[in-house]
Amino acid sequence: MQVNAEKLFHLGFDPTVYRAAFAILPGDPGRVEAIARRLDHPQFLTSNREYTVWTAQAAGQPVFVCSTGIGGPSTAIAVEELHMAGARTFIRIGTCGAMQLNMKGGDLVVATAAVRQEGTSLHYAPIEYPAAADFTVTAALAEAANGAGRRVHIGVVQAKDSFYGQHDPDRMPVAGELMGKWEAYKRLGVLASEMESAALFTAAAALGDRAGCVLHVIWNQEREAAGLDNPRAEDTAAAVDCAARAVSLLAEREGSRKERL
Repeated sequence: MQVNAEKLFHLGFDPTVYRAAFAILPGDPGRVEAIARRLDHPQFLTSNREYTVWTAQAAGQPVFVCSTGIGGPSTAIAVEELHMAGARTFIRIGTCGAMQLNMKGGDLVVATAAVRQEGTSLHYAPIEYPAAADFTVTAALAEAANGAGRRVHIGVVQAKDSFYGQHDPDRMPVAGELMGKWEAYKRLGVLASEMESAALFTAAAALGDRAGCVLHVIWNQEREAAGLDNPRAEDTAAAVDCAARAVSLLAEREGSRKERL
């Protein structure tokens, strides 16, 4: 797709003026500034609807920090429009609920792939296509996460479209389907539940880009259901540090590689 000389329809900035190959994608607009300030030369760019955008630098390379709001449709729009502004590497930093009993609030999850229990990815890829993270980006996230001083889990996550379909499935007309699939995902070792990664992975793949995802565990409803302690942790600083460090690692290594060529 060619770059549009006008302002991006949703993000609201001129992609011929502001360009970056890397993008960090939190869900919450309120987290954008804090993430940008973990990098060099942070600067506010624009804010419209669920999208707040800052620019910054990592290892001398420009980086967008852009909120996606909640869910797949708004995430895919952010990926599409940032791609128009040059972004080719996307890292989601978000929150999740854990699904395995050995996981607690405050842990980190680096997603290798996502269960496509949502609708947005169907507009990018047939259902047989996996929503998978890029290996190089995931390796950088794993390296950064292991230095964050938190327990780190690496594996598959679930992406869904309904928050309350997870937390109150009994009242849904499709309760049997929701609960049956939830139990299947647990038995398959799915680590955590969130709402954006499948759309991110498939949209990036459709554009020829790469993507990764690091998540902060807020709580674990399975531990609560089992009568185990279930600490609630809302400070996402470790996940923010992980995403910022991973972008810096990628920018530094790839910048050095280009210099050697």
